[in-house]
Amino acid sequence: MLVDIALPVPVPRTFTYDLDADDVADGTRVRVQFSGRPMVGWVVGRTPAGRAPAAERLRSIDRVLDDEPSVTPELLRVCRWIAGYYLAPLGIVLRTALPAVLSQHARESPHVRTQRTLRLTASLDSLTERETVFARAPRQRECFELLEASGGRAAVSYLNEKMGFSAAVVRALVARGLAELGDEPVVRDPFAGEPVAAAVDHRLTPAQDAAVRGLSRAARRGGEPPKPFLLLGVTGSGKTQVYIDLLREVVRRQGRGAIVLVPEISLTPQTVARFRAHFGETIAVLHSALSDGERYDAWRALRSGERRIAIGARSAVFAPVHELGAIVVDEEHEATYKQAEAPRYHAREVAIMRAHLAGAVCVLGSATPSLESWHNTQVGKYERIELPERVGGLALPPVRIVDLRGQRSGEPTRSDDSRSRDRSNLSAVLATAIQARLDRSEQVILLLNRRGYSTFVQCRDCGRVWHCRDCNVALTFHRARRRLLCHYCFREEAPPSHCSECGSGDLSFLGVGTEQVEREVADRFPAARVARMDVDTTSAKWSHHEILARVERREIDILLGTQMIAKGLDYPNVTLVGVVNADVGMSLPDFRASERTFQLLTQVAGRAGRGPAGGEVFVQTALPGHYAIRCAVTHDYRGFAEREIAERLPSLYPPHSRLANVVISGVEEAAVHAAARDTAAWARDAIRREGLDEIRLTGPAPCPIDRIRGRWRWHFLLRAPGPRAMSAVGRLLQHRYRLTPGRADLRLIIDRDPVTLL
Repeated sequence: MLVDIALPVPVPRTFTYDLDADDVADGTRVRVQFSGRPMVGWVVGRTPAGRAPAAERLRSIDRVLDDEPSVTPELLRVCRWIAGYYLAPLGIVLRTALPAVLSQHARESPHVRTQRTLRLTASLDSLTERETVFARAPRQRECFELLEASGGRAAVSYLNEKMGFSAAVVRALVARGLAELGDEPVVRDPFAGEPVAAAVDHRLTPAQDAAVRGLSRAARRGGEPPKPFLLLGVTGSGKTQVYIDLLREVVRRQGRGAIVLVPEISLTPQTVARFRAHFGETIAVLHSALSDGERYDAWRALRSGERRIAIGARSAVFAPVHELGAIVVDEEHEATYKQAEAPRYHAREVAIMRAHLAGAVCVLGSATPSLESWHNTQVGKYERIELPERVGGLALPPVRIVDLRGQRSGEPTRSDDSRSRDRSNLSAVLATAIQARLDRSEQVILLLNRRGYSTFVQCRDCGRVWHCRDCNVALTFHRARRRLLCHYCFREEAPPSHCSECGSGDLSFLGVGTEQVEREVADRFPAARVARMDVDTTSAKWSHHEILARVERREIDILLGTQMIAKGLDYPNVTLVGVVNADVGMSLPDFRASERTFQLLTQVAGRAGRGPAGGEVFVQTALPGHYAIRCAVTHDYRGFAEREIAERLPSLYPPHSRLANVVISGVEEAAVHAAARDTAAWARDAIRREGLDEIRLTGPAPCPIDRIRGRWRWHFLLRAPGPRAMSAVGRLLQHRYRLTPGRADLRLIIDRDPVTLL
């Protein structure tokens, strides 16, 4: 039998192999030889007779690896859609959708951790019988009765180490025919040791109650799949409680499964704790910080139906949940839902399509929805549900602007001597507010969305700035490590002592990062307990969880960090939020810069005032008149959305169009320029030939960051009024156009619905 095999290679087609078996279901893993090496692929269909290769070119499948398909029919449909929409090879999509151990050819059978278990095989129903059997063996009787109380089985390690039963007692029960030993799979659950908090059901506000009733009706309704729902709720309005009540309907009453997506690993512990309090051990966690074994065990538990709810970051959208009834995408506006490498899918869009194919409810939640989602509610593609007020009648915190234009900047830091500067990153009014909170034993959050100590190093005599030699970006100075670091390729080098261009030793360490602010905060408030949360401090597996747990226990007075502290966190004792510099990112050459600034400020402001003590927010900015700042200060999402959508209309940026970013890269600048010019010319001709007059092509031009990891980058943009036209031109580029890599190692990337153009 000839079958089509999808392989994880960058070729947009399947491959035909001969299968020496009567039948194998689609989605089954197989091992094949490809280009002289073994590889794992997936059966995705039968090869039509007209497409069969010549006999001398036909190769056989080495081995079938699954007893049952690792990719369910429902998930295979989703992966086919991703491959078509995002113009990615199906094999690469399937590899992304599954745990890593399932696509590693070295392991024919993924490792499953087991434990030795003692299981009862007989019963002793009468007291007389027990006394007779265990007349001289009281410890055997105790072990027997413990097994009865434990559901008939227990781990031998638990019996030996925790309960004190010797190996002889265990062997005796087996010898009597009362029990048997066996090996059973163990789920490596990273949250298994965490205490489960008591479930707290808050009395729903009228808006929450209406939201739950509306979503539950949609979950019960048969027939056509429901439209996606946008749950627009101000920060602190109780969106998570709405999600929990929806899952009660779907999981408990209907017996179906659910997926809950969060944008940051840092949010997972809090989210898991809230849901475990209500749904206990039916929760499985999936995200990239887990080990391969932990991810595989969670996947197995969901695949078998043992667990019904998957919680995790972007990749959890592929969780093999049985009878999917609901998908929740929390903080749906976050750019982290977009995959940066192939397949360049957006988890929000995949969630919407997966829910549609499964007839499930899809809920997109946010206080600051993406403009695309907002626009879709305006045109009727999505249903909108609003939570306009905070739970408990709490007011949104007042926001005060601190105009940095009037602040004295002082001299920049010279030669990394922080004592030589007389400027401060904290204005007097913000510093006073911090001290007041510390005096009252309240907590403070400070946001600066830029890590490191100084963002660039410059010679004061000749003006030279130290750049990464592989990326066209300035190197950031990290004081704790005493290194200059590139945040794109992670290249690092020692900081200079003098300028290699002019020999001057007069160097300035300029720009501000979280590391520098942390040092200043520690100097100004020496009694305060300060923690920094950014990529540099959260590289260890459980670092997010540990830092936030300390905040929750009030062991931290001031939490300083980048955008990972701006969303989803709920700490009633946080009464002050300070934004050290709101303008970071505002001037980036990207059409979403204003939107991201508004979202970040609104989200971080929402961390304040969630308890009875209330809260206050200070925003330091040199652009106090910008509409993104003004609307964030007044918590005015509608005002911002209307202004930003109008600003994008002349250039037809989303939501006025569908966008694709076509990037050509290579190791030789001139070759990349020429290839970009030729590719854009070919695309223009193809658009004209195919009659796709509604497509607009802009460029080519160098990417705003024109070199990353030693590769030069040019791009051009495609704009289309709808998805079909964009799919048509994307397929033309994918299937009919070929770059000649040559010495420049040229590559072409089509990034559909990009979240950034940098």
